[in-house]
Amino acid sequence: MLEYRIQDWDNAYANSANIAGSERWPAAWFEAAQSFRDRLAAQGRSRLDIAYGSGARHRLDLFLPEGRPTGLVVFIHGGYWMAFDQRAWSHLAAGSVDAGYAVAMPTYTLCPEARITDIVGEVASAIGKAAELVEGPIALTGHSAGGHLASRMISSPSPLADAVRVRIRNVVSISGLHDLRPLMRTGMNAKLRIDEAEALAESPALLRPMADARITCWVGGGERQEFLRQSALLANMWTGLGATTAEVVEPDRHHFSIVDGLASADHPLTKTLLS
Repeated sequence: MLEYRIQDWDNAYANSANIAGSERWPAAWFEAAQSFRDRLAAQGRSRLDIAYGSGARHRLDLFLPEGRPTGLVVFIHGGYWMAFDQRAWSHLAAGSVDAGYAVAMPTYTLCPEARITDIVGEVASAIGKAAELVEGPIALTGHSAGGHLASRMISSPSPLADAVRVRIRNVVSISGLHDLRPLMRTGMNAKLRIDEAEALAESPALLRPMADARITCWVGGGERQEFLRQSALLANMWTGLGATTAEVVEPDRHHFSIVDGLASADHPLTKTLLS
């Protein structure tokens, strides 16, 4: 029998310190994202800084395929709800755009200026705005904290308007954080300010899935054990609550490289999202 107990909660959720060569990120994302934006701007297939609210960070970028979009993909960025904006990830729209989908990438107010509950509401508003601009089915995805936000959209009660919610066909949570309670034990909580009430209200693994929810929890085989556990947790819990679920552990991927598949229409990650 092997016993497992977390002694260092900060280390359990620390990615950069546990990934060899981590110093190349996020600069590698920024360069690829800028190149993608420049290319689509030259083709007249991007709309940047679309407002979805009155806040300084209530903005989204929209990338368009050639011809009429088949539907809408929304990618929600991570950064532990405390870092980044949509511009670091533009290149990850490439796979879905090449497959004929429009891709919206919103940003949101960061902690500690906002609470996670506030961010959930902002992301719902961003998805609502994108849904006004693009017709057809909607697929949601997000990375890390963004995986939490994507799965929270299809948790009950959903923050989405009914007209938007019924259009959602699929969700892929990439390295998602689905139970917020462990993060209360980390030093990050000085900024996140998660308390027990918020953890219970905003953790998808502690909520029921909305009717007809369909989700894949996708994680890298080289990730921290807590990300593997958090991914398996939601798939396990929601299977027992009537959702259609899958769990995928992609070999040879860590927390920073796990999103790379979204840049290719032929990668299984993109195909799963659009299926």
